[in-house]
Amino acid sequence: MPLAMNRNVFITCAVTGSGGTQDRSPHVPRSPRQIADSAIDAARAGAAIVHCHVRDPDTGAPSRRVELYREVTERIRDAEVDVVLNLTAGMGGDMVFGSPEAPLPVKAAGTDMIGATERMAHIRDCLPEICTLDCGTMNFAEADYVMTNTPGMLRAMGAMMTELGIKSEIEAFDTGHLWFAKELVKEGTLASPALVQLCMGVPWGAPNDLNTLMAMVNNIPDDWIWSAFSLGRDQMPYAAAAILAGGNVRVGLEDNLFLDKGVLATNAQLVERAVTIVENMGAKVMGPAAVRERLGLTKRAPASA
Repeated sequence: MPLAMNRNVFITCAVTGSGGTQDRSPHVPRSPRQIADSAIDAARAGAAIVHCHVRDPDTGAPSRRVELYREVTERIRDAEVDVVLNLTAGMGGDMVFGSPEAPLPVKAAGTDMIGATERMAHIRDCLPEICTLDCGTMNFAEADYVMTNTPGMLRAMGAMMTELGIKSEIEAFDTGHLWFAKELVKEGTLASPALVQLCMGVPWGAPNDLNTLMAMVNNIPDDWIWSAFSLGRDQMPYAAAAILAGGNVRVGLEDNLFLDKGVLATNAQLVERAVTIVENMGAKVMGPAAVRERLGLTKRAPASA
């Protein structure tokens, strides 16, 4: 296909994620204050969107507690710096099976399966401008763990997002996830044009080679808006690849802990590196106001307003 470089690029910073990285870097934020402060620093560095999970403030383990999301949301909205808020809605679909010879009952440790309304509780409470919708079920690298998102669950959650006036960020870990996302738009569950995040190199989803990236890109409708990322040392090369292919950029500590080999990064440093890549390629970095206009978002007022 012909080169279709994106000349106006927005950067998303994935601030902390839910992976087991809390003890691998002192820069991975845990408490709501730390998460919000890191998001605000990323926004000052050039991120137009911050994608946030929350963690238990004491252990750093992933959490679904609504009050933690509310505190993060309020701190970010009360800050002097402007940024588009994107909260995960991916928690609550975790299933850990038993051994290959005795898969049932599922293991209590690690299994967290709840209904659509409960999965959306913090979204309904905080009303972010964007929230994620992981558009499929996937085996992860862990031996018996499955990220579970049935078609019925996704239709229910997607309909709730649309009813609340929140833009769904379709997280696609493989080509079939894009196929189903297009069906959600076709049937009216999600609005068009849709927003997509291509999640590359996450075992065992789409591998992070460029042929697979372009296969994913070629399955996105022309009027949709998309970003892409990969993990670890491939994070910054994928920033350049996404721009060249016509997309936008995601960086952050959810996906990569290092600025250079052996050098632990902060979110702001990763965003600064991404800004340099964008600008050195001759493109411009979009601010949050321009992103809201492009995506049709409505800025929410601070809770104290």
